[in-house]
Order: sequence, then C-alpha cells, then structure tokens
Amino acid sequence: MEPRLFIFDLDGVIYRGEEPMPYAAETVQRLRAEGKLVRFLTNNSALTRESYVRRLTQMDIPCTEEDFMTSAYATALYLQSQGATGKRVFIVGEEGIYEELRRIGMKAVTDPEEEGADYVVAGIDRSFTYDKLRRAHYAIWHGARFIATNRDATYPASGGRIVPGGGAIVAAIATCTGVEPLVIGKPNTYSMELLLQRCGVSPQEAVLVGDRLDTDVLVGKRAGLHTVLVLTGVTDEEAVRSAPEEMLPERVIRTLAEL
Repeated sequence: MEPRLFIFDLDGVIYRGEEPMPYAAETVQRLRAEGKLVRFLTNNSALTRESYVRRLTQMDIPCTEEDFMTSAYATALYLQSQGATGKRVFIVGEEGIYEELRRIGMKAVTDPEEEGADYVVAGIDRSFTYDKLRRAHYAIWHGARFIATNRDATYPASGGRIVPGGGAIVAAIATCTGVEPLVIGKPNTYSMELLLQRCGVSPQEAVLVGDRLDTDVLVGKRAGLHTVLVLTGVTDEEAVRSAPEEMLPERVIRTLAEL
C-alpha cells in the first residue's frame, strides 16, 4: 500500500538543538510536492506547538500547529478526555506543558501542601530542583495521579552532544514515591493513534521516521506503521545490530536524503 503520511520525530531527525539536520527541509518539501501528508510527533514537552511552528519555519519548513503532536499536547488531550478540566495540577516541566494544560482549563498550583493537587504532570524541566521533587512527592503521596509526558532518558542536542531527557526527572519522582506514572508519549501508542485519526490515515499507509529504537521504532511497530531509523540522532549502527526484534526498523538510513 502506497504511503500517504510521513511522520517525523524532531530532535535528532529534523534538527539538533538550533541546528537543522542535513536535507530536512528538502525532504519535507519533496514529500509535500508529491502530495504526501507530513506531520511531526515529538516526546519533547518543553515547547508549545506555536514555538515548534516558529522553529521549523525558520529552518525553511513552513508548517502550522495542526502539523504537530507533542507529548505535552497529547497529555492535555488525554486529561481532557478524563474530565480533568478545572482540576489542580502540579507541573514539573516547562512552557509546553503549562500552556497545553492551561488551554484545557486546568489550574497549575505551585505548592501542593497549601493548594492541594489532583495530578502531577512531569516532563523535561531544565530548572528541576530538589524543592520541585519534594513537592511532587508530597502531592503523589497525598493522592495526586502521576502522569509523565515521556520517559526518554536522553535527547540529542547541538554540537553532537547527548543530554539528559525528561525520563531522568520522571525517574527521580518515581523513585522517591514508589509510584510508576502513566506515560502518554512514545512508545505508548496514544499520541500516534490521535495523529492517525486526525489525518484519516490507516497505519499501513503511514511511515514513521525517527532516531530512537526504544520510542520511535517501538511505537511505530506497536501501532502497525512502516518504520525508518535515521542515524543522525542518538542511535548508531551497533545499537541497531544488537536491538531486540520489537525495536528493529524496516529500514535504516544515514541521512534524510536516503528517504
């Protein structure tokens, strides 16, 4: 079946930090010229969809908010479906989570001991402190439901660096509370299924292009998509050779030019 939809991860696939990946803009332009749908699916919860639009537009990839499914946005959609509008949430995260939860009418609290909390939502937080950990611990021990946007241990940054991801912060909260979170982002298929539904495309008509075996490739295979791994992010050829069957992509490419 001819692919109709190409879904790209962002970090390590379209860019690293502020550096666009080679052939990213050209590849997206070519696919669109061929009449293909192009969408972006990221576990990174740091930015709003508007911020992602600005970033990619500056990289010569024009797009709109509707082109993005972020783990923060998927988390907001999930919580909205669970009747969380108007509920109190303690956030360990950045602008992306705050804005998406604000949009569905949740109330962000700063001190669960004083204000109470119905949920703790955690993701990447580059201002993470012991005090935030303590407050998240208090909220969860007093009944707040623990939600994680993702559990990515690392993500690729500019200059070829690999830096700690949101999963490291989620792990700290899980360790001190003894409570495992509900994880919304990849490899959970929730965000992928939302994206397919919105595009009106079956899994067999979609291709996922990512740089991680344990999130991108795994979610693609779980959801029944075609999978392509590009070696511009966190995964190298040695990791592919030693990967379990459930994480093996259909195809491995060195750059997006090979897509």
